[in-house]
Amino acid sequence: MVITKRLKKAFAPLAALFCILTTVAGPTNVIAQNNTDTTKKVLLASAHIKRETAYIVKAANVVFPDILKGNELMAADYVANFSNKKRDYLLSMYEKGKDIMPKVNVILKRYDVPEEFSVLMMLESACNANAVSKAGAVGYWQIMDVVAKQYGMNYGQRINAIDRRTSARLHTKKARLRYKQIARQKDDRRNFEKSTVAAAHYLSDRRENLDGNWLLVVASYNCGVGGVGRAIRKSNKANPDFWDIKKFLPNETQAYVMNFIALNVIFKNYDNFVANNLIFTPLKIMVADNVSPAGITENEVY
Repeated sequence: MVITKRLKKAFAPLAALFCILTTVAGPTNVIAQNNTDTTKKVLLASAHIKRETAYIVKAANVVFPDILKGNELMAADYVANFSNKKRDYLLSMYEKGKDIMPKVNVILKRYDVPEEFSVLMMLESACNANAVSKAGAVGYWQIMDVVAKQYGMNYGQRINAIDRRTSARLHTKKARLRYKQIARQKDDRRNFEKSTVAAAHYLSDRRENLDGNWLLVVASYNCGVGGVGRAIRKSNKANPDFWDIKKFLPNETQAYVMNFIALNVIFKNYDNFVANNLIFTPLKIMVADNVSPAGITENEVY
């Protein structure tokens, strides 16, 4: 009995210590187990997160000349396509026009014709004084005989195949002399100053005929004021603009006016055009996952 009491007394502290350790260890293991489960749940949830695609929008930066404002949306696609397909032509014309276009603008200004009309010389002859069309239009501005006569220009009579054959067959002194006179006849349409004055005068007159609508004036330079008048009547509108009568104009004239717009818009924005940074409509750009929108450069497209 005495021994038993002594043993109980000796093991009592050990029993108490065991209880304390069990109590502490139990909650610790539960907490550890809970921590492990939470981590697994977070990882599992993150594996199912769907990342949203990020975009930035670059605004259009193209600027239209004043006389072409108001119908930018009607022309934007055409100008954009023209700038891509005719890039070499545009670069060439811009370089060719550096010296001559300022001189053209001085003359146009005398007749209150906008400087945008200087590109007609490029469209007509590529600034070539000796250009001759199949229809017989001659010079920088491709002026026909009847218009040359109307505006007081000296113009050379064209020598056709029949004239040549007749002169060769007759072999008379008079025939040969007449042939030489025709061949040497002075033609003001090949003179820069005189032909540009005549063209500016003509455009100013067409402005009066067409109520100051400049795109209709451009159309008239290609198909004549009569052609524009017929298109206006077909449109059945009181005061139509180019867009109203476009479908009633010859296909060549439609393209002519659109090319006039394209050249002027590209030359107005030439620096951006050369740098391939000309934006015609807002551009939506997808941003890569590892690139922030703030870090995008001007030409990065994903």
